Amino acid sequence: MVPNTYIHRLFSPHVGIRRWTSTAANGVTFAVSSPAAQIGGFLSKKPYTPPSWASELSLIPSHNFTLGQFPTPIHKWNLPNLPKDTEVWIKRDDLAGMELSGNKVRKLEFLMADAVAQGADCVITVGGIQSNHCRATTVAAKYVNLDSYLILATSTPLVDEDPGLVGNLLVERLLGAHIDLVSKREFVKFGSVALTDLLKKRLLEKGRKPYVISGGGSNSLGHWGYIEAVREIEQQIQLSGDIQFDDIVVACGSGGTVAGLALGSQLSSLKAKVHGFSVCYNSRYFYDNVQGHIDELQSGLNSHDIVSIEDAKGLGYAMSTAEELKFIKDIAAATGIVLDPVYSGKAAYGMLKDMSSNPTKWKGRKVLFVHTGGLLGLYDKVDQLSSEVGSWRRMDLQEFVHAKVALEALPQAPTNLVAEKGGLSVQSPTKMSLARD
Repeated sequence: MVPNTYIHRLFSPHVGIRRWTSTAANGVTFAVSSPAAQIGGFLSKKPYTPPSWASELSLIPSHNFTLGQFPTPIHKWNLPNLPKDTEVWIKRDDLAGMELSGNKVRKLEFLMADAVAQGADCVITVGGIQSNHCRATTVAAKYVNLDSYLILATSTPLVDEDPGLVGNLLVERLLGAHIDLVSKREFVKFGSVALTDLLKKRLLEKGRKPYVISGGGSNSLGHWGYIEAVREIEQQIQLSGDIQFDDIVVACGSGGTVAGLALGSQLSSLKAKVHGFSVCYNSRYFYDNVQGHIDELQSGLNSHDIVSIEDAKGLGYAMSTAEELKFIKDIAAATGIVLDPVYSGKAAYGMLKDMSSNPTKWKGRKVLFVHTGGLLGLYDKVDQLSSEVGSWRRMDLQEFVHAKVALEALPQAPTNLVAEKGGLSVQSPTKMSLARD
């Protein structure tokens, strides 16, 4: 199978599937695409072969599932007020699929394959009350016939109340996820490992076979999701042939996505500088966090050499300022790209703020921004957004009202004569209804 020489450029915003040509047994040449586009390819489990430049890393997965719609498109993002000669392009991982949209699906393709291989009948994971990871895990688990158990951290006043059906919670509860609530204070006090271990013990006692997935899916298997994403970007660049990115920008939450991107960029031909905009914790935490992730794969690299961590947490994790939400609204209205308030919204806000403060740092650079999804998180911000979103009004129908009055003032219209075989028949006139449905 070889790349088709007549190919739509994969950097088009309208193209999301890598196309190749292949020859069937009868000699007919036809176009094929990624596994997800082939009948029976979606949700299939297949052997995994890493990129050649990653073949020396440890803990290489043996299999992965096809859960997402890959490759995701890359297109130019016409952001306002960029430094001179700076270009920003965007990789649309928010388009990886509706329920699974975002960066988590790339990690879950490997994690779910491992869960099934170990004979699990359910998965356990942990996150915040509007966790994109927990929602994506619930969907992915259901796709491969596993139940999901979620430990969700919420504010202390709400921990004993029904969490409702807003945003990610709606999808999780529609799919039958088992939800255990803890307070944020309890989450910090006991830690995610102790909490998931406790739930695992209880499920084992009931005869279940649980598989634990760390928060954000960020572990030695999950990292391969964005190592593989680098291969995808590399192929898209090779097929486009007319661009090379200087920088990659992404939100940094649990650290797995930025670790995979930074490691992959360093080892591959990409060699772009990776900037992780932290939405929680400080830069020191994330340098240590990324170091731990890449050490698991025995890369021999130093996190400070392959990634730059920038602070974009603002008020704190999943907490938005009025200025940040206005930014999300303004970018949506200006470019058509909807950012989430927890991850990509803060990363883009931080990136443009840094470009404004340090224009020479970004001047003339070609930047690839990775949109990690999370649209459902906006539903948790509707009260804060209500003053920012577009205006509405009741449609003025006075013209119709005047037309109706004028019509009724006209003399009675004559009956219509309709020719029929054998003579004439009379058809009564009808009046057009102007009543609103």
